[in-house]
Amino acid sequence: MVLAGQKVALADTSPDQKAVLVTGASSGLGRAMAETMAANGYFVYAGARKDKDLEELTAIENIQGVRLDVNNQDQIDAAVKTISEAGRGLYGLVNNAGVAVVQPLIEIEEQDFDFQMNVNIYGPYRVTRAFAPLLIESKGRISIIGSISGTLSSATWGPYSMTKFAMEAYADALAHEMKSFGVHVSLIEPGAYRSNIGKSALERMDEQNQSADDSQFKEAMDESINWLSLFESDQGDPMEVADTVMKALFDDNPKPRYLIVPTQEQAYWTINRAIERMVEQNHDHKYSYDREALIEMLDTALAKQSGNDVQ
Repeated sequence: MVLAGQKVALADTSPDQKAVLVTGASSGLGRAMAETMAANGYFVYAGARKDKDLEELTAIENIQGVRLDVNNQDQIDAAVKTISEAGRGLYGLVNNAGVAVVQPLIEIEEQDFDFQMNVNIYGPYRVTRAFAPLLIESKGRISIIGSISGTLSSATWGPYSMTKFAMEAYADALAHEMKSFGVHVSLIEPGAYRSNIGKSALERMDEQNQSADDSQFKEAMDESINWLSLFESDQGDPMEVADTVMKALFDDNPKPRYLIVPTQEQAYWTINRAIERMVEQNHDHKYSYDREALIEMLDTALAKQSGNDVQ
């Protein structure tokens, strides 16, 4: 296998190539995924909205840019038509397109809340529903890009975290439904990796004249705005996420979930919060389990996971 991001010249664009659609492929994580798959010999339909991005993507060997706004059903339907008529079928779908809106839940305007939900929840729903027949025909794979924010949430990150918590439920339910068709679904849960999501969020705030000074939660907003400013440069290498998506799409025994984080600290935050939530759910009710029973459950889950890993 070619290393992540390494470019190779591949002339074979025959119908025998496995084809994958990546939404939000113009930059960041999506661009890294598209380039990595293409470099490894797969054919990539790279979803983007702007002409410049589409031209740049199509210029890469084994990539065809496809105009695709996940909020636009006409564009989704046109993408289905384009991919169907190409004759390769569709083996994989990566629901990557996403946005971040950082606002306190008691202050966020409904239009901003709708924007967050529309892209991050309705987007994967619309795209997956539209391409499901092609994926069922190929008995292919679906990868959903979630986040450690599907486990973690804090002040001003509520709207974004709500969408990623939703993807946890969406992926679980979709996996059960698609299993009967031989289609495997994986949820990828990245930590903080370099992307344009922070830049886009800050630009949208500027366009709407939103600032921390206007908020009752100024300190939390200042901290979140600073965090958003780091995504463009001072975060993990997106190629790590691209490599993980490759495993989810093409490994013989893909996992239902892939946690991928650039630091031990982010892994600790995520796993520890999951444990804390379990303890909170178990605490002081009629059917609470004692420590011994909880450890037995943990051992059973660990043994089951070990069994899955060696299949």
